[in-house]
Amino acid sequence: MRRQDRLMPQAEAFSLLQKGEYGILSTASATNEPYGVPVNYCVIDESIYFHCATTGKKIENITATPRVSFCVVGETEIVPADFGTKYESCIVTGLASEAFGAEKQLALEGLVRKYSAQFIPQGLRYIEKFRDKARVFRISIQSIFGKANKA
Repeated sequence: MRRQDRLMPQAEAFSLLQKGEYGILSTASATNEPYGVPVNYCVIDESIYFHCATTGKKIENITATPRVSFCVVGETEIVPADFGTKYESCIVTGLASEAFGAEKQLALEGLVRKYSAQFIPQGLRYIEKFRDKARVFRISIQSIFGKANKA
């Protein structure tokens, strides 16, 4: 990283990853066509989980090339007088693979806890009803780094 003064401690980068509202999943097709898409996600232990439909470009790309990148941007503030921006972000690289069975259930429950914590019972019923209409993927984190300009 060019600006070492903006390098975020790894624990802070992981904290940003955990609390982020959404992330941008970047994949590549079998012909190396890049594709980035925003997704809701949760972090459980050292892995990122997201759900999606049962077919689509994300799945095709992950099947062809499981190595992915995942970016989260936290708080930002444009500072017009300084011609700059205050920001915090983190980037993860890892391997994506599909989650099944108990792991899939754990991830879906994690998503409900993150995005609908006040509706856990309803969320569990929702999972039961739609579990087979969704796929869940895990990104096993290989590296994470963050950067910030808070001055």
